[in-house]
Amino acid sequence: MNATGMTKEALLRGSTESERFRLLVEAVTDYAIFMLDPRGIVASWNAGAERIKGYKAKEIIGRSFATFYEEADRRAGIPERVLSIAERDGKFQAEGWRVRKDGSRFWAFVIIDAIYDNGELIGFAKITRDLTERREAEEELRRSEELFRRLVEGVTDYAIYMLDPAGIVSNWNAGAQRIKGYGPDEIVGQHFSIFYTDEDRSSGEPARSLAIAEREGRFEAEAWRQRKDGSRFWANVVIDAIREPSGRLIGFAKITRDITERREAQLALERTREALAHSQKIEAIGKLTGGVAHDFNNLLTVVLGSLDLLRRYLPHDDPRITRLLDNALQGAQRGASLTQRMLAFARRQELDLQPVDLVELTRGMRDLLQRSLGPQIAIETRFPLALDNVIADPHQLETALLNLAVNARDAMPAGGILTITARNEATVGDASLRPGRYVRLTLRDSGEGMDADTLARATEPFFTTKGIGKGTGLGLSMVHGMVEQLGGQLILHSKPGEGTTAELWLPAAERPAATGGSATERRAAVEQSPVLTILAVDDDALVLANTRAMLEDLGHTVVAAFSGEQALEKFERTPAIDLVITDHAMPKMTGTELAKKIVASRPGVPIILATGYAELPPAAQIGLPRLSKPFRQEALAEAVASAVKANRAI
Repeated sequence: MNATGMTKEALLRGSTESERFRLLVEAVTDYAIFMLDPRGIVASWNAGAERIKGYKAKEIIGRSFATFYEEADRRAGIPERVLSIAERDGKFQAEGWRVRKDGSRFWAFVIIDAIYDNGELIGFAKITRDLTERREAEEELRRSEELFRRLVEGVTDYAIYMLDPAGIVSNWNAGAQRIKGYGPDEIVGQHFSIFYTDEDRSSGEPARSLAIAEREGRFEAEAWRQRKDGSRFWANVVIDAIREPSGRLIGFAKITRDITERREAQLALERTREALAHSQKIEAIGKLTGGVAHDFNNLLTVVLGSLDLLRRYLPHDDPRITRLLDNALQGAQRGASLTQRMLAFARRQELDLQPVDLVELTRGMRDLLQRSLGPQIAIETRFPLALDNVIADPHQLETALLNLAVNARDAMPAGGILTITARNEATVGDASLRPGRYVRLTLRDSGEGMDADTLARATEPFFTTKGIGKGTGLGLSMVHGMVEQLGGQLILHSKPGEGTTAELWLPAAERPAATGGSATERRAAVEQSPVLTILAVDDDALVLANTRAMLEDLGHTVVAAFSGEQALEKFERTPAIDLVITDHAMPKMTGTELAKKIVASRPGVPIILATGYAELPPAAQIGLPRLSKPFRQEALAEAVASAVKANRAI
């Protein structure tokens, strides 16, 4: 084959390849591919260009490519500048807004290559791709990221920030600054362990938190954290591990919330629930104790009354009989004292309330207290010159002071000092005390003290640390019940090795203490009491028989009744009845209900209500004189004489 034949074949083959390339370019629809002459006039047009820009070939070939630019870009000479750069550098590449035939805009990725032939510029090859959807997606992502950034930075209730894999703070939001107190310039670049307490840092808690978050993807806990000023707050903390798609750890997202108020509210609720449960338990024990004490009072009334009568009738020249009677009376009196403590705890004992001078009462008890404490314990009293009187039952208050003194003695086996002080106080009211004036009576010992658990149970009934047979466990509970019944409060303070302080907050009296009649005057009133016909009412047969026996021994005539109904029948049949003594707690008809019916029938008859309870129901408050159970013959005689005297004075 000669040279001429080879050239023709080469030309034919080149023409065929050029045709295939032309067909390929014209078939492409995702890219606009077209040629420009050196002046920027469109010289060719493919299907992609028609789809993207909207022009058909016959509409655009021969026109300047500046047609695709926005008016502002054309005025700024952008098309000419683009071709100049492509001619100078051989290539131009950029992204920007372009205009379709219908005037709509699209975001275009543009490449313009300069085409040379033997060093002479013969035109440009231009490729354009519509990236509007991608740009919109990127713009939406950017807007979302910006919105999220602003949202995070604007949150003030949560501390939200990032940590690098080593735990270094890399950003900071407003919530973090508000909660933790650091500004961004103070904390970015610092290790996040700065927020932990010294104890947690010493135990390696920061590193442990990050290790768990890295291993499990998340760490959450509640604990104390520390602010810039050193103050602590209770924090809810969440740490999330942040990883690349490949799985490589790039840092942690940390969210902290100050939940101190919520924790305090929860603790307060728990304390309230515990207090309620304790109150309900104490109330249940109080009801049981009060019921047992009431029944025991009835039995002691029988025992004491019978022993009084035996003492009168048995010969006094036999010392053995006298000793046995004395022992029996002492035992019964101890039982009566125990029931009074039980009723005091249940807040059901009868209180003889009157203004009491604490200074005089304490002075009068000093010898008794000193004998009870022994020579190894010194008593110091410190009272102000002006101290209000208190409203109390002086006998119950003396018993309370004696109980507290004996407890102090037992806490100071090697001796010590018992200090008794008092001062006037005023409160605006709280959960335990009503607003008003009080006197705070304080007994402080220098003894062993109590730990927190013992202190918490100190006023529980039957709780004692004195060992078997050395205490009933009712002393402090009696004081507690008596003071609360007065409308006051018992407060105990104690720590091991620092002794114990008992505070009795007692309501202050409005007027000076009044003195009652002397024992001589009371005996004279009993001796001058006339012989009466008395209606005695009690549903307990033993109590009724004993009461009847004591009254008859005093010279009175007794009509006995076992119920309210029977008492009314006998009262109507016996016009000569001068006085009624009735128990209160009786079935079907209580003593107060019976009294109301008697008063309605015959208003002038004096009535005595015999009961061991201080708190009677509202219907029972009709101003009747009371006789506290258990009672002896002397108390019974005084009650009868007082009722008759009061009735005559009306």
